[in-house]
Amino acid sequence: MFRVLAHRTYGRLFSAQIIALIGTGLLTVALGLLAFDIADDRAGTVLGTALAIKMIAYVTVAPVVGAFSAQLPRRAFLISMDLVRAAIALSLPFITEVWQIYIAVFLLQSASAAFTPTFQATIPDVLPKEEDYTSALSLSRLAYDLESIVSPMLAAALLTAINFHWLFAGTMAGFLISAALVLSVILPVSPAKPSEGGIYNRTTRGSRIYLATPRLRGLLALNMAVAMGGALVIVNTVVIVKGRLGLDDKAVALALACFGGGSMLSALTLPRVLERVADRTVMLAGATLLTVVLATFSAVLYINGWIVAPAGTASGWSVLLLTWGLLGVGYSATQTPSGRLLRRSAHAEDRPAVFAAQFALSHACWLVTYPLAGWLGASLPLAALAGLFGLATAAATVAAVWLWPTKTAEAMEHDHPDLPADHPHLKDGGGRHAHPIVIDDLHPYWPTAAAL
Repeated sequence: MFRVLAHRTYGRLFSAQIIALIGTGLLTVALGLLAFDIADDRAGTVLGTALAIKMIAYVTVAPVVGAFSAQLPRRAFLISMDLVRAAIALSLPFITEVWQIYIAVFLLQSASAAFTPTFQATIPDVLPKEEDYTSALSLSRLAYDLESIVSPMLAAALLTAINFHWLFAGTMAGFLISAALVLSVILPVSPAKPSEGGIYNRTTRGSRIYLATPRLRGLLALNMAVAMGGALVIVNTVVIVKGRLGLDDKAVALALACFGGGSMLSALTLPRVLERVADRTVMLAGATLLTVVLATFSAVLYINGWIVAPAGTASGWSVLLLTWGLLGVGYSATQTPSGRLLRRSAHAEDRPAVFAAQFALSHACWLVTYPLAGWLGASLPLAALAGLFGLATAAATVAAVWLWPTKTAEAMEHDHPDLPADHPHLKDGGGRHAHPIVIDDLHPYWPTAAAL
């Protein structure tokens, strides 16, 4: 898997991703401290609102940027977004009001919503071989997991010597270094051509391709399964560990590290697994694991009388760590191969728009599950919460099985009655022919059984 880092361009882009992620992790810690400094006992409410604003920025900005970024110079666009993020990070230490936090978060996350899908859509062109791209996807998942572990530890170490405001300087430095690394490479020229039609056509093209492709509709259902399992962990770990188990901050870090460790283990093994097993099988197995683990966790809590909490017992703590680790495995197995589906479901010129659609739609799932995990976690017993989220994950997995037929990657016989006989697309197969379907201007709809 790591041999792909020898590719000069990808190696530097991966380094840029890691450094920017560490900067973002420092920002997360610093924002929490800033919110407490400004809002005191309302810090939780401020952070919850900021998180919702982040998701709203992702959902609304990414499709619009995806419609136009393909016509812009990739390197200049990515560098510009890094510089915008660095400038916003520089302004954060001077914030004195809560409403200023909200504006800064929206602007910062809007720049991230522009940067991330464009960056993701560039990697398939940098690494055209399927096995190399699969390794890149696993490395990317690994980078996100490492960031969740390394950034808080780095922030804690820095805070022993500096004021938290200086963490924003670390964030700014991360984005500047990321921009410098992107500047140091030559990126493939985007093959995209200007989309026909008005602003509506251009901003919705990615979503229309996405929702018209059966395997991507299945991916959307799997996004919901991942968001259910992930939100339960991310939102409720601190409440479960400190509030219900009565343990300390180190225990919170250990629980989150178990989730990240399970995800990392899955990411490390996936490249070899995907050489032998189909994406659909792996991703559905990951979602099924999420369902089974949540249901089992709920049952164990109920059977052992830990309906409210594992009562601070050593066995309850061990069950929590094991559960979080297995959820991490399922989380990564379901999520990591998604880039392979997006790559094969769009022509090169449409990839930025389709990656932007995935970015927006997947974060729309998190926009639903984050508040649900918080609101229900505050009012339901832990066994009931896990059981409810397990049922929702099971429903999403069943929907994915139904929406994603097993043969969508195969050549499908179809015809084009609206095209003239001498059209270039018909030159090899006549009016009726077969090839793997990709939604585009010639194939705006997926062939139905009646049309085959």
